[in-house]
Amino acid sequence: MSEPLKGHVLLVDDDPALLKVLGALLTQAGLTPHPASNARDALALLARRPIDVVLSDVRMPGMSGLELLAEVGRGWPDVPVLLMTAHGTVPLAVEAMKAGAADFVLKPFDREELLFSLHKALLRAQKEPEPTRGPGKAPDGLFVGASRALADVQSLLARAAVGTATVLLRGESGTGKELAARAVHDGSPRRAGPFVKLHCAALPDTLLESELFGYEKGAFTGAATRKPGRVELAHGGTLFLDEIGDVSQAVQVKLLRVIQEREFERLGGTQTVKVDVRFVAATHQPLEDLVRRGTFREDLFYRLNVVPLWLPSLRERPEDIEPLARHFLDVHAKANGRPPFTLSADGLAVLQSQPWPGNVRQLQNFMERLVVLSDGPHLTGTDVARELSRQPGLAPPLAAAPLPSSDTGTLESRRKDVEKDALVDALKRTGDNRTLAARLLGISRRTLYNKLEEHALL
Repeated sequence: MSEPLKGHVLLVDDDPALLKVLGALLTQAGLTPHPASNARDALALLARRPIDVVLSDVRMPGMSGLELLAEVGRGWPDVPVLLMTAHGTVPLAVEAMKAGAADFVLKPFDREELLFSLHKALLRAQKEPEPTRGPGKAPDGLFVGASRALADVQSLLARAAVGTATVLLRGESGTGKELAARAVHDGSPRRAGPFVKLHCAALPDTLLESELFGYEKGAFTGAATRKPGRVELAHGGTLFLDEIGDVSQAVQVKLLRVIQEREFERLGGTQTVKVDVRFVAATHQPLEDLVRRGTFREDLFYRLNVVPLWLPSLRERPEDIEPLARHFLDVHAKANGRPPFTLSADGLAVLQSQPWPGNVRQLQNFMERLVVLSDGPHLTGTDVARELSRQPGLAPPLAAAPLPSSDTGTLESRRKDVEKDALVDALKRTGDNRTLAARLLGISRRTLYNKLEEHALL
């Protein structure tokens, strides 16, 4: 997202705690919030002062968010309205979008999604081009850097986005699979439709099935009303299934059907629901191995693996550590109200010496920790090494002590020695099988061959 717009946002919700949280979030983002605890007060406020966008809950005592939408449309047709809704009221919100709502945000809301929706609405209200978050942008650092590996990913994402085929995102945890899925959606013809996501590993089978397909009233104890599932909510848009490798075989069968036939039944129901959904899935697991072990259906794998995209680990794009680190320093300094931070050459050398098993996400979290805990604003190798030493399992002995800038050459030579030893060990353990060696090291075959050539091991 570019620099935040300045604008006045009318917040409408009967929950005072949520109004307070939203107000703080918008203020931090550079916007001016105007809270109202009900729709009547919101209309009165609209009549008194200029408002750029309305963010309203759907269900409120008295006048509902849908009724407020209609009133705003009649009296202030140029003011976009965004609706906040819990899962049970999503169908109402979808209908409201047909009636003129700019967008809807699911509760509990995701900070970045909320700000992005507001950003689009504000640009639309001010007659400026809408932002995109396709390849070439930098959401949370996914596309920050100039490495060849990153450029390849950007190119593939752009090509995959414009089609309709199912996309399977592969890569280690922390490489940005969810952000890549969002980029596919935002670069596709479905960008105006909903982007719905579900973390499959976070739910037990029984809950996962109801979250995916929804249920009818009385389907089980506690099912007091009909609830639409994520598949149904994604109609006209994209459904992102994260950690698809953790789905049970019982749910896999139902997923296969909906991907093939674009139809399903809610739990406890007999009526077939037809949907128009594009599926994007992601996993850090080797699905081929799961297929061989019989824990993942082969037919589902082939349905998902139509357009496979591998996201590189941070080890495969080490030249991007510097721009990523500086990007996250800027982002978190602004977010925490700190002055701009700078990073010394020896501080950067310490960062580049790390394996970063958690990839970009781990680097981002570490840079935020530096911003919060360091005196700043200039970060040296001593500052970086000190914080690394407080994180067990991350900092090797090499980074445990301050590194003066004169040690950079020695640091690089030691890094290459460690890398070469790892390559030799992987080839030995796999009987010189390059495919297995690449998998063991967690890198692509292309990167393996590049590294073997670099170290004269071909």
